[in-house]
Amino acid sequence: MAKDKSTKIWIKHHIEDPYVKLAHQKGYRARAAFKLIELLDSEKINFKNKKIVIDLGSSPGSWSQVMRERMILPDGSMNGKIIALDMLPMEPISGVDFIQGDFRDYDTIEKLKKYISNQSVDIVISDMAPNLTGIASADSARVQHVCELAMEFSVSHLKNNGVMIVKAFHGAGFSQIVFLYKKFFKSVVEIKPRASRANSSETFLIARELKQRLLDF
Repeated sequence: MAKDKSTKIWIKHHIEDPYVKLAHQKGYRARAAFKLIELLDSEKINFKNKKIVIDLGSSPGSWSQVMRERMILPDGSMNGKIIALDMLPMEPISGVDFIQGDFRDYDTIEKLKKYISNQSVDIVISDMAPNLTGIASADSARVQHVCELAMEFSVSHLKNNGVMIVKAFHGAGFSQIVFLYKKFFKSVVEIKPRASRANSSETFLIARELKQRLLDF
């Protein structure tokens, strides 16, 4: 009964959430779109030149929708490429290429290389989060592992002046994640967007300009 009550409370808060309502109005698939919008604006990430963007853990697709808005030209063509990857299916988005698969797998990476013609990437975005258990030590280890996987992918595929945006969570292990990112990137900024729920420990790291590759570490 207690679980049913808490579920009903969550649903009520979700329905009444202003960002949920705004997402419906603007056609975004999730309220998370507004987190990325604030991150891009606050860090003044520009899209003047053609960009190659990778969206890790993209489903349901709201972050890819935002990137498409930033990259679409008046004639309807794209100022670059957006490749979304997820193990879950994702409804198509015009101008976004989708690969269903695990980005750690060889076959998925080979498909990605074909999409980008073996070029380096300008921006990697990741709103991925692990399934949490409620056990603090286990959850912090899972969060750290996801952040490390995203970083390893980015360090392998980004241009030297590339940008990475990744979701993390404050708590045990967070300082170690930041420390690790700072080993590989010249700039690492922490931001909690206004669209992030007040009771959530999530925060986002914006990492810029590679200092070294994994092979150099």
